[in-house]
Amino acid sequence: MARIFVVEDNEGLRDTIVSYLRLEEHDVVPFARLAGLEDALRMQQPDLLILDVMLPDGDGFLFARKLRGFCSAPIVFLTARTSESDRITGFEVGGDDYVVKPFSNKELMLRVRALLRRSATAAAAPGGTDGARRWLLRSDGREHRLELNQAGHLCSHDEESILLTAAEWKILSYLAENPAIVVSRERLLGVCLDYVAEGSERTIDTHIKNIRIKLGRAPWIDTVRGFGYRFTGSQAGDTGKRDSANA
Repeated sequence: MARIFVVEDNEGLRDTIVSYLRLEEHDVVPFARLAGLEDALRMQQPDLLILDVMLPDGDGFLFARKLRGFCSAPIVFLTARTSESDRITGFEVGGDDYVVKPFSNKELMLRVRALLRRSATAAAAPGGTDGARRWLLRSDGREHRLELNQAGHLCSHDEESILLTAAEWKILSYLAENPAIVVSRERLLGVCLDYVAEGSERTIDTHIKNIRIKLGRAPWIDTVRGFGYRFTGSQAGDTGKRDSANA
């Protein structure tokens, strides 16, 4: 059972979504607007947030951008905006999925299950004795350190905490666990996002862009044009510490 916040101003649609989620035995907290949502999130983060984009008292995209400063809960956007640019904006501000209205409630439930499964898998992934894995990267004459604590779902870079979304966490973890291997977008979609949707290749690109921004200037992820992405760090303790090709 997961704790899920549902933010939707259409009462009929909100009640339907809540009913479907409760049939799957989730603990659901409904909201008709953004008012009170931030306070609720700061008091207790849910396992998942289903967020309408166009609300009477604000824009869901703008709220999500602010939310990502203190909350890493996966976000599913609900919206009537169908353009690719809107979809990309949703992922750029920290969304994990994007569902266009009108939609099938069964499809929404499948996507909810996929996101919850993704989060649970990331949290349960094996690590070191303290639940953490560490990588090193030499670039610009200095050594950078990346740590992923699977048990606590925590990320730090050069001793500074980094807040990752569920999708970003899964993608970065998968690349880091497969260093020096070129991983295709299709592979990342299948392993990390569980499904393929329209415009999904751009979705991977957007998540990679967000990860790079959060990790600063250190080039942990290379783009291999025409193929995919490659993690450039070395696991801490490896004898060979490779300088980045981008240094």
